Amino acid sequence: MADTMRQQVRIPVQHQQQATREGAPPLISYVLPVYNEVAGIRRFHEELVETTATRPEFDYEFVYVNDGSADGSLHVLQDLAKNDPRVRVVDFARNFGHQIAITAGLDHAQGDAVIVMDTDLQDPPRVSLELIDSWLSGAEIVSARRRTRRDTPFKRATAHTYYRVLRRCAEVDIPVDTGDFRLLNRRAAEELRGFRERSRFIRGMVASMGFEQREVLFDRDERMAGETKYPLRKMMRLAADGVTSFSTVPLKLITRIGFITLGLAMLGIIYAVTLRLFFPSITVSGWTMLMVAMLFLGGLQMLSLGVIGSYVGRIYHEVQQRPLYIVRNVISHDED
Repeated sequence: MADTMRQQVRIPVQHQQQATREGAPPLISYVLPVYNEVAGIRRFHEELVETTATRPEFDYEFVYVNDGSADGSLHVLQDLAKNDPRVRVVDFARNFGHQIAITAGLDHAQGDAVIVMDTDLQDPPRVSLELIDSWLSGAEIVSARRRTRRDTPFKRATAHTYYRVLRRCAEVDIPVDTGDFRLLNRRAAEELRGFRERSRFIRGMVASMGFEQREVLFDRDERMAGETKYPLRKMMRLAADGVTSFSTVPLKLITRIGFITLGLAMLGIIYAVTLRLFFPSITVSGWTMLMVAMLFLGGLQMLSLGVIGSYVGRIYHEVQQRPLYIVRNVISHDED
């Protein structure tokens, strides 16, 4: 039965040149970043294995990236690699962050298609099969778009607002309500590997590449175990990376605010001179107005410097040309 199903698989015409393993079924690589997920990583792997077992016409590899976990996740991953020859574990020397972990997984993935997903079961493994089906029908990049999500009202509201503001500000068309759960064919994955900036916003990078992109709607589940790895502080940092990576609107906004402030200042000067020349009997109390104006302008200048500093900081990190990540070890089934 399995052999029959294998013979029925056909890679799309635009993907046939990617099948580098002569005579072998298409290889699907799963890139799976892990950070302090010891409570749920084993259950996730079991569900992923059960899901992929329903499609035996493909070969699979599971590239777990241990992003400096400090809770025993590495030991679980080592055990998975020991018992499953399809598992490879890329172990970071320290925590480098979620976006860098995805980058390392892409660097190590070898599949004809690469699926990026988190390991907390908020991204259901069964949805990855829909991504594969869309790829087989001709798509080069397939994004999983959240139809619903089981998060706090605050997070749902802020995410909804952010994605739409970013889409209006960005110089590329970044799809709304999509995270990093997506499939890339071999060509798209190779192109994405060439993006080596340190302040990474991968969903924006993928959108900027072009290719034939499609979406698959899904309902995002609750986190299975543990705590979110994107608290408010990290979410704000990721949001800032998204804006500064793909938009110069904040810099343009500073210029516009400068012109508005200059216009208000000119009106104030005209008002003061008019009173002085034509209405000398009218006395204007200037202490309060002066303090308000100075504090307003001072705060505006500091805010403007902060925005400019964000862009300068990105330049500073880029020119250092330090490695994106450091791998302590790559663990596989056949290691000593």
